[in-house]
Amino acid sequence: MWAEALRRSAVIISKDEDFILIGRSQPESPAPAVVWIRIGNCSRKALLEAFMPVVPTILEMLRAGEKIIEVR
Repeated sequence: MWAEALRRSAVIISKDEDFILIGRSQPESPAPAVVWIRIGNCSRKALLEAFMPVVPTILEMLRAGEKIIEVR
């Protein structure tokens, strides 16, 4: 997934901390932006209700060049 995101210039959106750890372990290598969802176990509906209102802020941060964005 990491390599494919790089190839496509895509953003990884995940609840998995592994993507953050991969990026931090390779600071000189190119890395895709990662949106790390740090919302505990919940229904899909609750997750979307928490995530959707912050999408405009996430997009602003990505446009500004942020590579790691945490959503809590």
